Amino acid sequence: MDGEIAPAELQDLLDGGETDLRIVDIRNPPAFERGHIPGSTNIPFPRLPNMVQQLDGAERVITVCPHGESSVQAARLIASYEGLDDDAQIESLAGGLRDWDGDLDTGPADDGDATTEADEGPASPF
Repeated sequence: MDGEIAPAELQDLLDGGETDLRIVDIRNPPAFERGHIPGSTNIPFPRLPNMVQQLDGAERVITVCPHGESSVQAARLIASYEGLDDDAQIESLAGGLRDWDGDLDTGPADDGDATTEADEGPASPF
């Protein structure tokens, strides 16, 4: 794992049209659908070990969670995956979505799996 990335730096990458960037939101699908960083992929943390191969070939991966804590563990797990290039940069979003002040998209998870896990509550934005 290469550490954390500040929300403003991630916003600059998105504004600059960074194409080699994979944003992995590790929340459950209902939370993801309520609002996620544009262009992110939903891979819930419990399913990450079985789905990490979806990141093959990624040059830069940024993990996202509500507060920037679980995403650190997710980044470490991804960094340990042998399918990624040794040069791949793996980071966690510092402060998570709590500190993100950029746009959020809504809609279904794009991981191709319709299974849902327990919701975090009807009013929870994350």
